[in-house]
Amino acid sequence: MNTIALVGNPNSGKTTLFNALTGSNQHVGNWPGVTVEKKEGKFKYKGNQYNVVDLPGTYSLGAYSEDEVVARDYILKGNPDIVINVVDATNIERNLYLTTQLMEMGVKVIIALNMMDEAKQKNIEINLDKLSKELGVPIIPTVAAKSQGLDLLIDKSIDSIKKEKYSNKSFSYGKDIDSEINEIEKILDNLDLQYPKKWIAVKLLEGDKEIYSLLSKKASQPIKDRLIDIEEKSSEYELEIVDKRYEFIGNIVNQSIKKPSEERETVTDKIDKIVTHKYLGIPIFALIMFLVFQLTFVIGQDLLGGYVADAIESMGEFVVSLLENINSPEWIISFLSEGIFGGVGAVFEFVPLIMVLYFFLGILEDTGYMARAAYIMDGFMRRLGLHGKSFISMIIGFGCNVPGIMSTRTLDNKKDRMIALLINPFMSCGARLPIYLVFIAAFFPSHGGIVLFTLYALGIIMALIMGKIFSKTLFKGESSHFIMELPPYRLPIFKYVLKDMWSKVWDFLHRAGTIIFFVVSILWVLSVLPFGVEPYSQESILGRIGTILSPIFIPAGFGTWQATVSLFAGIAAKEAVVAILGMVYAGVSEGTALVSAIQNVFTPLTAVSFMVMVLLYTPCAAVIGTVKHETKSIKWAAFMAIYPFVMGWILSVIVYQVGSLLGF
Repeated sequence: MNTIALVGNPNSGKTTLFNALTGSNQHVGNWPGVTVEKKEGKFKYKGNQYNVVDLPGTYSLGAYSEDEVVARDYILKGNPDIVINVVDATNIERNLYLTTQLMEMGVKVIIALNMMDEAKQKNIEINLDKLSKELGVPIIPTVAAKSQGLDLLIDKSIDSIKKEKYSNKSFSYGKDIDSEINEIEKILDNLDLQYPKKWIAVKLLEGDKEIYSLLSKKASQPIKDRLIDIEEKSSEYELEIVDKRYEFIGNIVNQSIKKPSEERETVTDKIDKIVTHKYLGIPIFALIMFLVFQLTFVIGQDLLGGYVADAIESMGEFVVSLLENINSPEWIISFLSEGIFGGVGAVFEFVPLIMVLYFFLGILEDTGYMARAAYIMDGFMRRLGLHGKSFISMIIGFGCNVPGIMSTRTLDNKKDRMIALLINPFMSCGARLPIYLVFIAAFFPSHGGIVLFTLYALGIIMALIMGKIFSKTLFKGESSHFIMELPPYRLPIFKYVLKDMWSKVWDFLHRAGTIIFFVVSILWVLSVLPFGVEPYSQESILGRIGTILSPIFIPAGFGTWQATVSLFAGIAAKEAVVAILGMVYAGVSEGTALVSAIQNVFTPLTAVSFMVMVLLYTPCAAVIGTVKHETKSIKWAAFMAIYPFVMGWILSVIVYQVGSLLGF
């Protein structure tokens, strides 16, 4: 089975092309940094099956950030049969820099010149034949969002794969550098290297540390001495090589592309004057997010929420009635009614709100506004010692902290990456949402949007504060520069918005049906043992465990064993907090709804304190595992488990104690 690799600049439509080819449902967003690791899919064409690998979006193939390393290593080591370079037709000159690096690698390349419809709207005239001839690379015009040009792209790719002889067009770096490259190639002749020698020579002259490290392990001492000489000269050659690439691109663009003599002010330019305004940008962002949360409650709870709750309640009553009629054992009835429908069912009730929130966030991403949010936050974040691009990973964390943490790979230096990684769990992921919604329904039903907005804002504020502390203590040093493309505004493609929304909701349902079911089952057993004690009582094993741990939370106002065991269960998966509350309070009084039970044991103040704890405390096991994977350190994984718990406890105690003093 042949393998096709997709590579391109961020926001070039690469992942949209991947989805169009494979029918997959990878996250597509109108902002940079969507693909943070390689994704694989398959498609069948004319009876043959092909494997497609979507590589991280990158502007170059250096080794400055992990997304560049992932893309570069796969192209060189993964041996794809062909590389489809996705190029934005509205910004060809910038996109072709990556193309020149692919040409240097000597791999089979075909260009998918994407977004041709937008180029036409901007009156950009492209001579495809001339452009293809000058580059020496086949070029196929496409509009991936509308699946236009895909058949021709596949046919041309298959033809290129079948060609045994393939030679990339080379270009000159100037007499001196060309001479150095030839000399280095001769030096490397006797070394067994997995990379093309000419490409290695160029990388050495650019001062690529990874390549120097690779050669130092294989080279003899005379070659190592020569490499030291080359490394000393690399500072002279690096910028010259970059200039020669752009000179080569400029000559081709001048011959092949004609742009309007005067660029008209676009709709994007007009909107950006307002939403990226120096003073208005952040208030507008806050207002937009506030409206999203308000609409989430109006549509998700007021219009849709009751139907799901009624359906789950009716289903539970039907199942219990059926089991009673067939004389099922009491423990089975108890497990299903109180453990499954009382516990897991309580989580499912909030699916409508989660769907609505993800839908609106998806629209903001697909239009291109979220890229502006990162841009307007850059100046503020930089004053706190943080990298502007960190805000992208923070926004991604609103969906799930795991991809939010993984997206920190796009940051260039370790300081920025580690800080962004450590503060990401303060972003309210979708799994926390059901917990907030239970307490909002119990105590703040008329102000749901305001409470939810406040919690999300508090998470951002805490992340920024901790980022400032980390930048001054654990990770001193300068942040790298923030360079980010602002994509044009586009009408959202609702097919992709809905697919992405469903993907996140399905992940939520899958977790509820697996991890939450497993956690609830174990804790249900603990709540009814030992035999002879009243189920869900303080004398049960679960009650005894909770009683031992509950004094920790007395200063925060919710030092009950039920609240305690629910919080610790949430370390497995945050949705488990609601499931366990639903289970343990289902035994308080038969038929008592979770919201009513919470109203009996919490107060508005302790509810706020509890929600603050949920917002900030230890992230779920999946996040801790991701931190270990990304940092390759158990130490940082342990730190991630402990320090948010401490921060959550401190702030929830402050909320409760100050609130009590003020008479709340």
